[in-house]
Order: sequence, then structure tokens, then C-alpha cells
Amino acid sequence: MVHWKKRLSIGWLLITVLILAACEEKDPVVQVHKEEEESLPDVVKIGFSMDTLEEERWVRDRDLFKKAVEDLGAEVEIMEARGNDALQVLQAETLISQGIDVLVIVPYNAEAAAAIVQKAHRAGIKVVSYDRLVKNADIDLYVSFDNERVGELQARAIKELVPEGKYVYIGGADTDYNAHLMKKGVFSVLNSPIDLGDITVAYDQWTDNWLPGNAYSNMKEALKANHNDIDAVIAANDATAGMALKAMEEEGLKGKIPIAGQDAELAAAQRIVQGTQTMTVYKPIDTLAREAASLAIALAKDEYIDTDKKINNGKIEVPSVLLEPIAVDRDNLDSTIIADGFHSREDVYR
Repeated sequence: MVHWKKRLSIGWLLITVLILAACEEKDPVVQVHKEEEESLPDVVKIGFSMDTLEEERWVRDRDLFKKAVEDLGAEVEIMEARGNDALQVLQAETLISQGIDVLVIVPYNAEAAAAIVQKAHRAGIKVVSYDRLVKNADIDLYVSFDNERVGELQARAIKELVPEGKYVYIGGADTDYNAHLMKKGVFSVLNSPIDLGDITVAYDQWTDNWLPGNAYSNMKEALKANHNDIDAVIAANDATAGMALKAMEEEGLKGKIPIAGQDAELAAAQRIVQGTQTMTVYKPIDTLAREAASLAIALAKDEYIDTDKKINNGKIEVPSVLLEPIAVDRDNLDSTIIADGFHSREDVYR
């Protein structure tokens, strides 16, 4: 009886072993599928933290960057801080918590954004400064146009028309390092005639937060301080140029004083055709967006980025990719912004 029970126990044990073995035979198939899933390349996720979408050009940047990233097979999450330091930090923290691989940032405040870079790096996330440079931070890469060159192109165009006289400079936001770079470029051209006494800077002021309304107030103040006796205006971008023109129009000076802007906004192109704005600086944003998208993905994959240019941001020499801007006036408007499809001929000439 005992032997019978023993044989029965052994039998059940063999059956159990066979069942387990059968299960084990199926497991490798399951494991193969798991390995295949694990071997699939991870999709790169990019966070894009933007200062504002108030101006036409930044809406273009957002759309073009998104398309460029997706065309390269990656994903992007975009947040806009509406010109608010605290909100941009909060949004960046949200993007970091979502498991992004790279953070691309257009800083509202070049100094305050350093905290965002620190937070990203603590999470093992690399940071690309897009078009505007973050100050005093260990930025991994800066992708922009040569902003000093932008200022140079503005100043040279206006100086050629007005080699002597009173100049008004309407700068960008003091918190934007690009505004400082552009101003540096402007005065690298103007300093010599200023020293010779040929050119006098009758007014020089920043435009708080890049708000066109503040540029309007600046221009009103410049006109009042100089009893409308000015000869040339250089504005940091087309939006500020437009409001400076509004202030001049109210004094009967529209179209009588050369004025420079930048960004090649549609309204600026139309003003160039009308003869009320002298020139703008065209920065092919499509090129910038595609370049930034490609480089951000390369950073995420730890690929080597070959650039011999560096920009000092107050803390380090930041590896930089700087694209060339283009001066646009009535003579080459058709062959630049219209030929590139940046604006249609119908829209520009109305």
C-alpha cells in the first residue's frame, strides 16, 4: 500500500514536471517577442519651452520646429510662458517630469533661465538654447543667427542713407541677451562716425519685454526730447519699428525718416513696399528650426556635434551654431523672402 502511494506521488511529480516543461517551451517564444520590443529604438522626446507667441515670428518658429522634429521621427511637447519668468520655470519642470530627452528653450529672461538649465541637468537632460542665449549657465548648445551681424546689417543700411545726423535707437528687451548682441553690432558700425562727430545718438532706450506699446512710448519720448528733429531710427525688430513708425506718423513724419527693423514680418515687408520702412533683416526661420531639431535629436542620442564656434554666456564658452542673416530692402525683397516662400507676393504687395 505504501509502495502504491509512493508510485502515485512520483507519477504526479512527473506530470507536474512535464507541464512545467511544456510551459518553459512556450516561454522562449514570449521572451523573443519581449526582446524584439526592447530592441525597438526609443522615440526621442523633446521639450520646447518658449517665451512667447505674441509675435508673428515665434508662431512660425513653433510650427516649423514641431514639423522638423516630427519629420525626423521624434516627438515634441511645446509650452509657452507668456513672458513670465516663474511660469517658464514651472513649465520647464513639467516638461522635465514628463521624461523628455532634451530641453530646447527660448528664454524670456536670459539670467533667470539659468535655473532651468540646472534643473534639467540634474535630471540628466541636455539643454539647447534656441535663438536666445541663456546667460551664466552650462548650456550644451546654442543655435541661432549671428545676432551681432543682425545689428551690423541694420546700421550699415541706415548709415549708407544717413552718414550724418541724429540717430534714435529703440532696443529690445534688456532681459534678452540677443538684444544686447544686436546693439553691440549696431554700435560696432556707428562708433567711428560717432567719435568723429558725424552721428549723434539723440535717444537710446530698451523696450521692456519687447512690447510694441513700450516701443511706441519710447519713440514718442525721443521725438519730444528732440523736438521732432531726428534723422534716422534703428529698431530692434519689426514690431518695435512698426510702433515707432506709428509715433512718427502722428507727428507727420511717416516715410520721411529712414528706419530699420528685423525679422522680416509681413507688415514690415508691406511697409518696405510702401516706402515707410527702409529695411529689415531676414532670418530664414525654417533653416533655424530644422537645424535646431536635428541637433537636439543628435544630442539626445549622444552624437558628436561638430562646431568650432563658441559664445561666452558669462559662465562658459557655449558651443554654438550661428546662421547668417540677410539684409532685405526694396531691391531684394522679391529674391529673398518671397522667393523663399516666407511670404507670398500677393500678401506683400496686396
